[in-house]
Amino acid sequence: MYAIVETGAKQYKVAKNDIIEIEKLDYKKAKEVKLDKVLFISDKKDSTIGAPYIKGAHVVCEVVGEKRAKKVISFKYRRRHASSKKKIGHRQNYVVLKVKDIIA
Repeated sequence: MYAIVETGAKQYKVAKNDIIEIEKLDYKKAKEVKLDKVLFISDKKDSTIGAPYIKGAHVVCEVVGEKRAKKVISFKYRRRHASSKKKIGHRQNYVVLKVKDIIA
């Protein structure tokens, strides 16, 4: 059984015991997080498609921890302008979740 869940304007395909990294969300140091924007649920026999979400369905996840991605460098440069160089780095914050259960 797997589900497609939307969080942080991105969609993730999850199954039981999967570990996913999602963009940082405000979970207030809770041990469990419930993701309720479920778009699609499928098992071996049948599947359910939401319009846009499946009513009453959610995915229960356990918070494993937080991490940061590798640094991405953005370098902007305009030629023939001596003082027009800009170098900016960015590291995205992530929350690591382990999927405990998918409830349809």
